[in-house]
Amino acid sequence: MRTQDLYLAGLGSQVPELISTESAVAAGWYDDAARAASGLRSVAVSADTAAPDLAIAAARKALADSSHAADDIGALLHTYTHHQGPDGWSAAHYILHNTIDRPVPAMEIKQGCLGMLAGLEAAANRLVANPSHDAVLITTGDNFSTPLVDRWRASKLFVLADAGSAVVVSRRTGFAKVLAVGSVSESAMEVLHRAGEDLFPPGVTRGIGLNFDDRAVKVREQWAAGQAPPIRNFGLRIAEIAQRTLDEAGVGMDKIAKVCHIGFARDSLEAMFLIPLDVEERQEVWDYTSTIGHTGAADLFLGLEHIRSTGQVGPGDHVLMIAAATGMEAGAAVVEILA
Repeated sequence: MRTQDLYLAGLGSQVPELISTESAVAAGWYDDAARAASGLRSVAVSADTAAPDLAIAAARKALADSSHAADDIGALLHTYTHHQGPDGWSAAHYILHNTIDRPVPAMEIKQGCLGMLAGLEAAANRLVANPSHDAVLITTGDNFSTPLVDRWRASKLFVLADAGSAVVVSRRTGFAKVLAVGSVSESAMEVLHRAGEDLFPPGVTRGIGLNFDDRAVKVREQWAAGQAPPIRNFGLRIAEIAQRTLDEAGVGMDKIAKVCHIGFARDSLEAMFLIPLDVEERQEVWDYTSTIGHTGAADLFLGLEHIRSTGQVGPGDHVLMIAAATGMEAGAAVVEILA
């Protein structure tokens, strides 16, 4: 979707203490072979900060970074990948109350690791459909230091990290202009993250934790028993949405200064994103993401904030933002740095 008069007006983040992967191996949390294969140098870990509080801290910074007052914000969109607090409670309204504190809608975007890009797409549509307000606040926050998650061994694709991130999306002005944003899904592949687990009662209510590797083993067992795998090369879907979004933006991949990508381990990052997109080393943000880990939905905007604050992009530069989530779904955005 090509966008008109859509801007990123402010960014904010809250990244907790970084734990080196070497110290995690020494403590017995992480396997040394997995550490070596991942290329990850450290992971952001918060022992006890509530996930919505990470989002609040990031949101306050994003609002301060923007040119918008609280009265300009017409909606708050909150996204996350892990549990936020009491069952049946609204984290989005808690964040709203502790940031702009206005009687506007506060909604959840449940798109997993793609959540912030999905929020950007939703914000674009909302600002077009409702011209009565000038901006939307998008937040995310996750903390995986919970009893049913082993962040170091939940998946071979990544190590789970804690962080909050926020962006103010504006129809008025900003440090970057959003040229295009979109998404594409491959719903037949949802089984990869379900693996035959009963849908009811939900696993978390029965004490079943988050472990993607266990589910991957079960899926392979099902295939070995003769069940047809719904496997496609999802990297092709990622490349498809990236190219479509680049075309809509009118920007070639050779004109992309930086690619803000998901915080996967190096081998899986290459297989799913870097190789299918033919990303050059100069375009990566691996030097940064390898120090943070996979924060769920925050990865892309943490990366964007990093390259902006360190001067790696400037006016006239274009940035491709690309992510994927269970479902499976992939999304992309192209932004032009203005200031």
